Amino acid sequence: MAQTSLPIDFRRLSVAERIQLVEEIWDSIVEENAVLPPTAAQCAELDRRLSALEAGAPPGNTWETIKKRLSERQ
Repeated sequence: MAQTSLPIDFRRLSVAERIQLVEEIWDSIVEENAVLPPTAAQCAELDRRLSALEAGAPPGNTWETIKKRLSERQ
């Protein structure tokens, strides 16, 4: 088993305790409004979509259209 450099050995916790720990960590991130910058791939995709939109491509589908299409699949 790999060593951890964390101040606690989380492997000694029960599954329920580890889940609680993850929830508390996630909540602390949300409380700080922490935002990760987009990756290079995400930036490239956003640039591609913006360029397509500026070139006259249709902006996409409405949520209602998407819901209808999904319900027709079933």
